[in-house]
Amino acid sequence: MTVASSFPVWLRRSLAVHGQWDKAKQLVEELELHTVCQEAKCPNLGECWSHGNVSFMILGDRCTRRCSFCAVLTARPGVVDPKEPERLAEAVARLGLKYVVVTSVARDDLEDEGAGHFAACIRAIRARTPQAQVEVLVPDFHARPELIRRVAEAGPEVVNHNLETVARLQREVRPQAGYDRSLQVLRLAREMGGPEMKTKSGLMVGLGEKPDEVRRTMEDLRAAGCELLTVGQYLRPTLDHREVGEFVPPEQFELYRRWGEELGFSFVASAPYVRSSYNAFEALQQRGE
Repeated sequence: MTVASSFPVWLRRSLAVHGQWDKAKQLVEELELHTVCQEAKCPNLGECWSHGNVSFMILGDRCTRRCSFCAVLTARPGVVDPKEPERLAEAVARLGLKYVVVTSVARDDLEDEGAGHFAACIRAIRARTPQAQVEVLVPDFHARPELIRRVAEAGPEVVNHNLETVARLQREVRPQAGYDRSLQVLRLAREMGGPEMKTKSGLMVGLGEKPDEVRRTMEDLRAAGCELLTVGQYLRPTLDHREVGEFVPPEQFELYRRWGEELGFSFVASAPYVRSSYNAFEALQQRGE
């Protein structure tokens, strides 16, 4: 497993916490909510929670898929909690969030794969905190148009679906997903969302990809109408997960950022510790939203 002592110098940083960390932790526990920050062992948890930025994970903490990079537990999921949207909206209100990121485990066991629950969560947040902006990071829903429409028509500001890696590595990294299917999700979300809704995707690097493959992936994302892009370093969460292929240096991340801007993405966040929902609100602020 990768540990801090084996990281190159540009990946070493303080993990100290402060600010709203305790408030966020206590609230998540009190309202019996899950966060992708905890379940996916995100390295930015301390920083984000200290600023009150929490990325919620709905539909339980057990996923029906097994991706080689992800620390979320793969197991038989539980029953969907119909009161979860209300508790989520309560957490958003009590934390005073201006921007909310909501993601989920994959729920291939459900007839609608969780799309209706996403829509219910968006509506609950809107009812309780109408000024809050909502970003949903969705599974692929097998690119079923009726499910993507259900989420898009609930009115999130951003629909995010991560492509994760280049075409050549898809089967190794996310064997139950697909490169073309994920591009179709983004394409459909762009078509079905309102004119103000943005689409977003994220890539991990350091999995064994080549720079020219990253460039082609960016081109494919733009062709699918994707407007916002994040690029970050893959870090192995446990010994049971895929090994890191390479620690990508900062100058390569800067090159990816420039490529993204040249290709027409309206915002590109590219740096080692960038994650899909990392500083998402700040990213839209920089765009003038």
